[in-house]
Amino acid sequence: MIKPGWLKKPPVDFLATSQVRQNISLGRLNTVCHSARCPNLGECFSRGTATFMILGDECSRSCGFCAVPHGKPAGRVDLGEPERVAQTAARMGLSHVVVTSVTRDDLVDGGAGIFARTIWALRREAPSAKVEVLTPDFMGNLASVDTVAGAGPDLFNHNMETVRRLYGAVRPEGEYTRSLQVIRHVRAAYPAIRVKSGFMLGLGEEEDEVIQLMEDLKWAGCQVVTIGQYLSPSRKHLPVVEYIPPERFQELERIGLQIGFDDVFAGPFVRSSYMAGERGGDC
Repeated sequence: MIKPGWLKKPPVDFLATSQVRQNISLGRLNTVCHSARCPNLGECFSRGTATFMILGDECSRSCGFCAVPHGKPAGRVDLGEPERVAQTAARMGLSHVVVTSVTRDDLVDGGAGIFARTIWALRREAPSAKVEVLTPDFMGNLASVDTVAGAGPDLFNHNMETVRRLYGAVRPEGEYTRSLQVIRHVRAAYPAIRVKSGFMLGLGEEEDEVIQLMEDLKWAGCQVVTIGQYLSPSRKHLPVVEYIPPERFQELERIGLQIGFDDVFAGPFVRSSYMAGERGGDC
């Protein structure tokens, strides 16, 4: 399937991204920008931003859409990582820090403790920065969710990724209702934290299924929604079923606001952390 014109990005000067690359390398850190082959990497790096990916670079799950390497981390945890994330964020002068992770089902707490340590370290090293976390579902362990939310991030993001019907292919080790439960729990138990979620289009979902997903998110208490185009990372991943035109994304923004979300950001290149400081970052 040939990509339409609206999915072609202008080239970015490599030199403009070099400072971010150097900072990431110096901190011995991973970014989801690189590991997930994000199409916005060049643009974000050239703007001096990046999304930190903690808990290593091997995911214990194998989702059909994701380019992050799958492996068996076998309980390995880098206890120095939180401090390095915080020091790197401070060195980069970030005003809005997004921290995500691979899924670590091999850990008893799913890695929630490292998330919490990272938030605390960021509060020490970059006290004026807003902190946004994008977490896995922790296998529905709400004690782990509490560990992260209790550390006091400004935004708590957990992505639904797709409609209920497609979970078996897109997120075979995830559960639609489990992810909704994570969002609902954070919203109910931590009202001061802004709650966010996102999903992709182009995987074969129907229009009524997308609307139902948005209504389910609203029921769960989600306040900010991001909607983007799925782009297959390789031939080994799920194929793109449809390229969604920009005007359809605009229509979904309108529908989402009618449903009652505070903010809806939709577009072909919108991702959970893309321009996060500007898109839904004001708490």
